[in-house]
Amino acid sequence: MPENSDDFPWIFVNNVDNALGNLKNCDAYISAGMQSVTNTALDLVVTQTDIGDDYNMENLMSEYVEMDRDLNQYITAVETTLSQVKDKDYLNLTPDLKALVEEKLVALKSSNTEDNLRKDVRLVQFRKQLRDVKKQCGLPIDPTDDDSEQIDEDMIVTQSQTNFICPITQLEMKKPVKNKVCGHTYEEEAIRRIVESKHKRNKKACCPTVGCSHTDVKLTDLVQDVVLRKAIENHRRMAASQGKQSH
Repeated sequence: MPENSDDFPWIFVNNVDNALGNLKNCDAYISAGMQSVTNTALDLVVTQTDIGDDYNMENLMSEYVEMDRDLNQYITAVETTLSQVKDKDYLNLTPDLKALVEEKLVALKSSNTEDNLRKDVRLVQFRKQLRDVKKQCGLPIDPTDDDSEQIDEDMIVTQSQTNFICPITQLEMKKPVKNKVCGHTYEEEAIRRIVESKHKRNKKACCPTVGCSHTDVKLTDLVQDVVLRKAIENHRRMAASQGKQSH
């Protein structure tokens, strides 16, 4: 027990806050796993390798998406709880943080459905990439695929459109990088210029995304967002194709 027991709740809260920062790093590993699954699936299509239903790549991608959703919901529940605790006077009462987090987590999970998971933009994009490669390789495609995915492809544009724009340049990104601490993405060259400029003056670089509280962006926090980059490239190809058809 600390010498000053009145400080115990705040020491505990600060420890949780620090651990939360480390937990956010897991998102980078999940993104890397998604990219690995995508690359493997595309290679299997190109080489026409049949690995059977036991190694269904879409199921693997779905598991990663579900893992990412659960991780982010847990982080949100913890952050909301910490914010609530810090706003109240707990000097004489140690809050049951676990119970508070569980309560918020249950509320967040109440909206989780298999249908929402299947319509996740990353899964939709994954299925579309596989279809496109199959078409290019002249492989047979389930005729129901294009119809069943049409709504989802529209959703890629509507749900992901804002993610294509860099918060710094306000232009569509070409080489997006993701901040593994706060999860926001930027054009690589733009965020590097900001961070390097600040560090040369011995200052910290704040995340340029409006509303973000992360105030110490480091170059080591930035990881290539390959999934988003592929989504942007596909979006450009679709827009170019539609433009040609309209003429």
